[in-house]
Amino acid sequence: MKKVLVIGYVWPEPNSSAAGSHMLSILRLYKQQGWQVEFATPAQRTEHMVDLAAEGISSRSIALNCDSFDAYVAEYQPDVVMFDRFMMEEQFGWRVEKNCPQALRILDTEDLQCLRQARHQAHKADREMTTADLFNDIAKREIAAILRSDLSLIISDVEMRLLQERFKVDGRLLHHLPFMVNLQRLPTHTAAYASRQHFMTIGNFRHAPNWDAVLYLQQIWPLIRKQLPEAELHIYGSYPPPKATALHNPKTGFLIKGWADDAFEVMEQARICLAPLRFGAGIKGKLLDAMIMQTPSVTTPIGSEGMHGAAPWPGMIADDAEAFAAAAVALYKDEQAWLAAQRQGTELLHSRYNGAMLGEQLIARIEATAANLDQHRLHNFTGSMLRHHSMMSTKYMSQWIAAKNAGANKG
Repeated sequence: MKKVLVIGYVWPEPNSSAAGSHMLSILRLYKQQGWQVEFATPAQRTEHMVDLAAEGISSRSIALNCDSFDAYVAEYQPDVVMFDRFMMEEQFGWRVEKNCPQALRILDTEDLQCLRQARHQAHKADREMTTADLFNDIAKREIAAILRSDLSLIISDVEMRLLQERFKVDGRLLHHLPFMVNLQRLPTHTAAYASRQHFMTIGNFRHAPNWDAVLYLQQIWPLIRKQLPEAELHIYGSYPPPKATALHNPKTGFLIKGWADDAFEVMEQARICLAPLRFGAGIKGKLLDAMIMQTPSVTTPIGSEGMHGAAPWPGMIADDAEAFAAAAVALYKDEQAWLAAQRQGTELLHSRYNGAMLGEQLIARIEATAANLDQHRLHNFTGSMLRHHSMMSTKYMSQWIAAKNAGANKG
C-alpha cells in the first residue's frame, strides 16, 4: 500500500474555493486506490475546512522553518509527496528530498500563480499583458519548483502550452488535470427556465480576481437592470469583507449574500451565472458548478480560458461592460438559447471533465513515473541543477531561521 503525504498551503475548503474542491477530489482519488493518505499543513485551521477524518484521511499541523518536519517525514516515510502550490515545495521540498530521496514529488500548481500575477499587473496598468509581465519574480520561483518536482499537475490546457512553449518546460514533467467531475452524480433534472429568476455570482472574496469581478459588476449591473428592472443580482462568497457588504443595495437589486450553505442550490435557483473575470488563471470552479447545475453563464475570455476548447461555450462570452450586459439580458430573455446553453454545458462535462477517466490517467501516470523514477530524473538535468546546494537559498534561509528560533527558545 502506497503512503501519500500531501503538504497543503491551506486546509481544504471545498465549499469556499475551486482550489479547495480540486484538492479534495485528488485526496479522495488517492484514498480510492487503497493508499494511506495524510494531509499536513502549516496553515491555521478555519471554520469552513473539510472534515478530513470523515474522509479517512489523517491530518497534522506542521511548522515552517523547523527541523521537527525532518523527524516527522523521516518517520512517516511516504512513497509519494504532493505539494500544494509552489510555496510549499520551496519550504518543504528540500527536506523531503533529504529524508525521503526516493519519494515521488508531485507539485499541484492549482493554477499558475505567475500568470495570474502578470495579468493582475497588466490590468492595474490598464494594458495588455507583456512577456516582461509574465517573466516576473513569481515565475522564476514557480517554474523552478516545477523543474525540481518529478511531476506537476496543470489544470488548464492553455497553461500546459504556456509552460512548454514560453517557459520551455519538458512535457514529461507535466500532467494535465482539469477538475474531476463524478458524472454518475450529475443531476438529471434541475429547475426549469420559467421557475428560475435573477442572476448570481459566487467566489471567495479573498481571491483578488473574484473581488475585482464584484467591482466590475458595479459597472455592468446598472446596464442590465435598466433593461430588466425587476431582476436582482445575488452575490455569494466566503469571507466577505466590510468593503463588500457596504455594496449591498436592495434598491438597485445588487445584493451581497455572503456565505452560501449550498453553492449548488443557489446556483440552481438562478437563471444566469455571471462571471466577468478580468484577470486570473486556471479554470473556474464557479463556471463548472454552473454547468453541473445546468445554469447558463456569461463570462469573459479569461473566464472561459482552458475550459471548453473548440466546443461552444454554454452561455455567452463578452469582453467589455456593454457587450457583457447585452449578452446577459439576451440570454436571460431567450428560453431557446438558454436551453441550448444547458445542453452544451452537459456535453462539455462529459467530454472534458469525466472524473473517472481523468483519475485513471493520473494514477497511471503516477505509477509509471514512480516505477521508473531514477531514469525519469536523469532526463531532468535542469531540475537536478536547481536542487544543487548552490541554488538552495530557501534551504539555507530556512535553516538559519530554525537555528535562530532554537537559540531564542534556549534563552
